[in-house]
Amino acid sequence: MLRQLRVQNFKGWEDTGSIRMAPITLFFGANSSGKSSIGQFLMMLKQTVESSDRKAVFYPGGKNSAVQLGSYQEMVYHRDPKKKIAFEYEWSLQDVIRLRDPLSGQSYSGGGLAFQAEVGLSNKDQHTLVVDHLGYSLHESGGSRLSIRMERKSEAKSEYRVDSTEYPLRRKQGRAWAPGAPVRFYGFPDEVVAYHQNADFVQDLNLQHEKLFRLLSYLGPLRTKAERLYPWTGIKPESVGYAGENTVAAILAARNRKISLVKPGARRASPAKPLEEIIASKLKEMGLIEEFNVNQISKKRQDYEVKARTKGSKDWVDIPDVGFGISQVLPVIVQCFYAPPGSIILMEQPEIHLHPSAQSALADVMIDVISSKENGADRNIQLVIETHSEHFLRRLQRRIAEDVVSREKVSAYFANITRTPATLEPLQIDRDGNIRNWPEDFFGDEMGDITGQAKAAMKKRMQRGTTESEASE
Repeated sequence: MLRQLRVQNFKGWEDTGSIRMAPITLFFGANSSGKSSIGQFLMMLKQTVESSDRKAVFYPGGKNSAVQLGSYQEMVYHRDPKKKIAFEYEWSLQDVIRLRDPLSGQSYSGGGLAFQAEVGLSNKDQHTLVVDHLGYSLHESGGSRLSIRMERKSEAKSEYRVDSTEYPLRRKQGRAWAPGAPVRFYGFPDEVVAYHQNADFVQDLNLQHEKLFRLLSYLGPLRTKAERLYPWTGIKPESVGYAGENTVAAILAARNRKISLVKPGARRASPAKPLEEIIASKLKEMGLIEEFNVNQISKKRQDYEVKARTKGSKDWVDIPDVGFGISQVLPVIVQCFYAPPGSIILMEQPEIHLHPSAQSALADVMIDVISSKENGADRNIQLVIETHSEHFLRRLQRRIAEDVVSREKVSAYFANITRTPATLEPLQIDRDGNIRNWPEDFFGDEMGDITGQAKAAMKKRMQRGTTESEASE
């Protein structure tokens, strides 16, 4: 789970400042305010980690990628090629790292990692991306346990020096030359291990970084339309897909999984239920349907149909006949419960095409997601959400006031473009769910609209009264 994030000189952000990442992290702002850029940056890092090209510092994306960011000049702040993109983040590990220096015998352990790096164009040719420096810190509750860093030695050469604190590295004899460039934007190259007697642990740091981004998934704002038939060959998808195209396959692949929900104040989780049953119950709680199931057409065919029964009706109908909003929110709910434990789910406008009451209820679903358990253990799901929904936020505020969810588990930011450069401002939510620093016209000028309507109505009544008076004369 990400704990903190900061990005500098990326797209519209000169500096996001330090972002506190909570189990539910929300980003608000006007269109083109830059709030989507934060998720795009994380997805670019994921694409780079999963790229087959170990020498590519960044992989901005291709035709089938989640994001396509173009050249470095197109993604750097103000399109200034002289600027460098810097970033840092901290995350908690699923399992504690335990290291031992084979030379001194000293042991190190930590449950969290911090990473920071700076990337820019080479001064030599202005076309090649290079990592100027990168570094890791292993953390435990008391603070940093050890740090290790790679830094480029010369602007003209791909030579790096490696330094560490709290962990003395010792070079091997006969290894006087410097190691080469890092692997992608984050990885210590094999030379670091080969040149030192006690640097094997850097490979574990590389691996932990890759694990982090494998657990990152993305669901875009426009999901695919519902179909009447879905083929499934038994393949288990990694996620529902960027547009929800694997939603039904995910439901079918997870039929043996069971999820437990933890209600506020309850001493224990509710009995575990099949994922499909959980999804159906959430759709019902949102007031969208009464019942929901996925059925195989025939044992001789690998095609499935999704049926639903709406409130007040006895008839089961195909999902395309229920309403467009359901087809748009179904991938959201499925991904939230389908994702493996420890997942970080990026979502854009999960509330799109939903009625206001359903938008509010979706916030309750999200609270259930971060509190859910599987096989008796917390799932530790993190939701990073870009949204325009006032109703979604208002429900979270209410649940904080009711102690259904603690304010520490919700972090909200507003992209303020009224300043230059733009700023990412944290919304200060108190224990009663109040937001102490509402931005002006955050969700429009509601009071202005009410006042304007009242004035217009009064003017009309006065005009009608004058007309009626003249007519009586």
